[in-house]
Amino acid sequence: MQQTANMLYYEKNEVPFLRLRSFEEQKWLNHAFATRLGGVSTGIYASMNLGFGRGDKDKYVLENYRRFCSAAGFSIKDLVATAQTHKTNILRVGVENRGAGILTLKPWHDIDGLITNEADVSLCVYGADCVPLLFADPIHHAIGVAHAGWRGTVAGIAAVTVTAMEREFGTCAADLLVGIGPSIGPCCFEVDEPVVKEFLAVPAFADGTCMKNKGNGKWNIDLWDANTKILQQAGVKKIEKGMLCTRCRPDLLWSHRATGGKRGGMCGILSITEALK
Repeated sequence: MQQTANMLYYEKNEVPFLRLRSFEEQKWLNHAFATRLGGVSTGIYASMNLGFGRGDKDKYVLENYRRFCSAAGFSIKDLVATAQTHKTNILRVGVENRGAGILTLKPWHDIDGLITNEADVSLCVYGADCVPLLFADPIHHAIGVAHAGWRGTVAGIAAVTVTAMEREFGTCAADLLVGIGPSIGPCCFEVDEPVVKEFLAVPAFADGTCMKNKGNGKWNIDLWDANTKILQQAGVKKIEKGMLCTRCRPDLLWSHRATGGKRGGMCGILSITEALK
């Protein structure tokens, strides 16, 4: 085990993966974030590509899932995948949905977040600069994942996920643990003024503290801080930031911006390993 930014780095069977310390301390959970290493894909997808539909061979992507799951302690048959389109729709899933998006076609569209309170259902969220969010309710043994690109961040998907867990499981926001996985950092997420205006229109961002003016109509935005603000306004008190920038670590992680979009995909997986007693 090594330390990478605020994340723990593991490697098993030559497959690296990352974990958040606070989530690892929750013994009723398993979680991991993939890297771009340890798979069988070739060319621009080399080597751990977990993104179907990007042009890679499906058989390679499936083998990559098998290798990642085996290393990190998941079963590929338990995975349930998002269908990300930068919306704020959250879907509750269960054992009847296992395999969706991995072993079978996704039966849903426009789903950027998943929640469950069922053991051995592994929620899968994708990112290669966008922010993967993990949610854990240790009181009701319920979990969630959400995909927060800048559009989802502005639309408040983090708070929408909290509300969905409150509604479905009786979650109290103050009890939630939320993790922010590898994603583009404030050092590298450069945008122009139209995007800045969308952020400034959100009350949580109106003070401008999650952005920095670089001049010439360019700004850097801190998506980690922005999602933290949204979560705090929703009542969440325990938030862990991985602080690992995808664009700064092209040796380890996929980054859409670093590759100009010619890339594979990564995912984060979260599951309940034991039922609430």
